[in-house]
Amino acid sequence: MNDIVNAPTTFQQAYVFDMDGTIYLGDHLLPGAKRMIEELRRREIPVRFLSNNPTKDPHQYVEKLARLGLPTEVSDISNTVVTTTNWLRANHPDATVFAISEEPLKRSLREAGIRLSEDPTEIDIVVASYDRQFDYRKLQIAFDAIWFHKRAFLVQTNPDRFCPFPGGRGEPDCAAITAAIEACTGTTCQVNLGKPSPVMLTAALEGLDVAVEDCVMVGDRLQTDIQMALDTGMGSACVLTGEATADDVAALDRAHRPTWVLDRIDRLIPASVWDELGWSDDDQ
Repeated sequence: MNDIVNAPTTFQQAYVFDMDGTIYLGDHLLPGAKRMIEELRRREIPVRFLSNNPTKDPHQYVEKLARLGLPTEVSDISNTVVTTTNWLRANHPDATVFAISEEPLKRSLREAGIRLSEDPTEIDIVVASYDRQFDYRKLQIAFDAIWFHKRAFLVQTNPDRFCPFPGGRGEPDCAAITAAIEACTGTTCQVNLGKPSPVMLTAALEGLDVAVEDCVMVGDRLQTDIQMALDTGMGSACVLTGEATADDVAALDRAHRPTWVLDRIDRLIPASVWDELGWSDDDQ
């Protein structure tokens, strides 16, 4: 692993952090996360949080981060609830939508004036999402709207295969639901509204006067977090505390590897600053 792990030697102008598997896992902050965020804020370096998880809205993430000891403004958080709502409002404001999702996304769509329906004869867009109440009834509605009535098309909130849990476990995520709909209808998902889509980066950097190339995306997933950075010319740091392993990174050709690979999140703070602050691996 030692020949893969490498850390930055200088600060960047802004940082965008994935949350699940990067800042915390379950209900616990990962080692070094709190002091790292606090040090960036102390230096007045912009920090943004980004998640592909649509089962919480930004206000719920604010509450969770506060419980974990990281008070955060709601404007500093964006996730696929935000990007999906914004995309529908900007591109299909009059569409009737069937959202296979949990309540946070449905609530956001209703508040944005997006009409929701479970009637296949009037559905224009099927939104597949991470939905822990997904069942055959919902699959049938999507099937009828897309295949039988031939009027709806399919989009997804995020392309994640599973959501990581503590102890190496996980839950099937949006990609599984998208695949079920594609398999029975023969259709293809037309739009992805989560990482690695650039719409996520646009949402994260809104209001910041910082060039993309002067920011760094920090996350634990090579196919989403790191790929978005590669696609947009943004620096990237893969932290080995979630999905990706050192072997996964080593298997990539060098052109597709992250800029940095960290064994813990606070390695984003340059080693020279660790020395100034008296930090060690034993501290949190």
